[in-house]
Amino acid sequence: MKSFSELLQQLYFTSSNNEKSCLLRDYLARTPDPDRGWTIAALAGTLTFDFFKRQAIKTLMLERVDADLFAMSYDYVGEMSETVAHLWPDSSETLELPSLSALIEQFQQANREQVKELLVKYLSVMTPEQRWSLLKLGTRGLRVGLSTRSVKRILADYGNVEVSEIETLWHALAPPYTELFDWLEGRSEKPDIRDAVTYHPVMLAHPLPENNPMPLAKEEWQVEYKYDGIRVQLVITEKGKALFSRTGDDISAAFPDLLAKIDEPGVIDGELLIINNGTIDTFNALQQRLNRKKPGKKLMKELPAGFMVYDILVNGDCPVTALPLSERRQLLANWLDKVRSDTVIMSPVINANTLVELHAIYTEASADPGVEGLMLKRQDSAYQPGRPAGQWYKWKRQAKHLDAVIMYAQRGHGKRSSFYSDFTFGVWQGDKLLPIGKAYSGFTDEELKKLDNWVRRNGIGRFGPVREVKKELVVEVAFDAIHPSKRHKSGVALRFPRFHRIRWDKPASEADTLDNALSLIVSHT
Repeated sequence: MKSFSELLQQLYFTSSNNEKSCLLRDYLARTPDPDRGWTIAALAGTLTFDFFKRQAIKTLMLERVDADLFAMSYDYVGEMSETVAHLWPDSSETLELPSLSALIEQFQQANREQVKELLVKYLSVMTPEQRWSLLKLGTRGLRVGLSTRSVKRILADYGNVEVSEIETLWHALAPPYTELFDWLEGRSEKPDIRDAVTYHPVMLAHPLPENNPMPLAKEEWQVEYKYDGIRVQLVITEKGKALFSRTGDDISAAFPDLLAKIDEPGVIDGELLIINNGTIDTFNALQQRLNRKKPGKKLMKELPAGFMVYDILVNGDCPVTALPLSERRQLLANWLDKVRSDTVIMSPVINANTLVELHAIYTEASADPGVEGLMLKRQDSAYQPGRPAGQWYKWKRQAKHLDAVIMYAQRGHGKRSSFYSDFTFGVWQGDKLLPIGKAYSGFTDEELKKLDNWVRRNGIGRFGPVREVKKELVVEVAFDAIHPSKRHKSGVALRFPRFHRIRWDKPASEADTLDNALSLIVSHT
C-alpha cells in the first residue's frame, strides 16, 4: 500500500506524459504480482467493486470532528477524499501497512461493519497522502492524469509489444492481470481469447473537416446514415453471447429481447435503437430502456430493442478486420441472411452521384429525429481499433442553440474541485425560469476562472453543495437535440448540452423562452 500511495503522489504532481510513463514502467518493473496488477486496475478504472461508499466515509468523519468544521473544510477544499485525508485525527499508534493486494483482500472479505472498522484502523495510522490513496481506491474515484488508453500504451512499451495487442486482450482479462504480465515479461505465450465472449476494441470516426466533403472522391467512399442510438457490439461464440456498450460494459441483461432473437456466431458492430414494426424511434424512446437492469415485459413490448448493423469483426470464428470494408459488408449481409429478424437490420448504403446530391441527403438526414447525420467510410478501410486518420468521417447535423440563464452552480471534481464548473440553466415561462439542462463543458480554462469568480460574487443561497446565483448571466447553450421529457419540470430534455458562448453583454430578460425551446423539437412521424 505504501508503494502504491507513493506512486499516486508522483503521478498526480507530474505534468509530463513521458515522465508519468517512466514512473509507471519503473513501478511495474520493481513491484511483484499481484500488487502491480491491482495498481493497473485502479489507474485504468477496471476495478469492479467499491470497498465503501462516500456516505460511510462522511459518517465516520463526523463522529470525529465538529460538523461545522467539516462543512467549512469541505467547502474550502471542494473534494471529499482530500478533505478527510487532512482532517482525520492522527493516532499515536503505529502499524505496518499491508501490501496493496492484502489490503484489497481484507476489504473484499469484510462485511459492512468490518469495513468501517478497517477504515478507522488504517485511516488513523496513515499519512494524509496514504489516506487519500486509500479513499480514492476504495470509491473508484482515482484521477491522476492517466487515461485508460495511456495505461495501455505504457503496458505496451513495458512489454515491447504493439498497443493494438493490448487493446485486443484488454476486455478478456481481469485484474490483477497475472496472465498479461507473464506474457509481457516472456514467461508464457500470449493469452488465448479466441472463444471468449468478450468486447473487441472498436473503430472510431473523425469529424468531417470543416463539414466539407468536397475533397473526398465519392467512388472511394461508402455513405451511411449516422443513427441516433448507442453504439453496441454483439458477441456470439460457442461459449455464449453478450451485448456490450462502446466502453465495453456488458449490457446484455438490459436487452434480453434483442439477444433472444440472434444465435448466429460472430462479432457485429452496430447501433442499438428502438425499432417498432420496422420504424426507428427517437433517442428519447431508447433512453427509457437504458440503465434498466431487468426491463419488464410491458416495456419490452412497447419499446422493442433493435439492432442496426454496419460492420463485422469476426465472421463465425474467423477474424475479418484485416479485410476491406467492401468485403466485410458482403460477409455482414451473409451473416444477416442467417439471422432473419425484423429488428436486426442492415444499415443501408446511400447513393449520391454528385456533391449536390450528397448535401441534399445530409440536409434531409439532419431533419430526421432518428438520425444524427451521415457517416463516410473508405471502401478499402480495414477495421482498426481507435481512430485511424483518413478512414472514417462523421458528418453530424449542426448543433441547435438557445440563450439560457444560469440558475445554479456546483463545484467540479478532480482538478476542477476548487472551481464552480457544473451549471444548471433555464429559460423563461412567463416571469419564471424553468431549468432545462446542465452543462460542464464548452468553456476555456480562462472562462472557467471568470465563471467561478462570478458565482462567488453573485451567490444568493445554498442547497448542500449546490449554490443558487442571481438570475443575471446568460449563456448560449449548444446541444445536439431536444426531446419531450416527463422527468423534467420544463417538459423538455437536451441531448449533450454544452456552453457555446458566455453572453456577458446580454440582459437575462432577453434569454429564450420555453416556447422557443419547444419549437426546436422535431416531430417523429
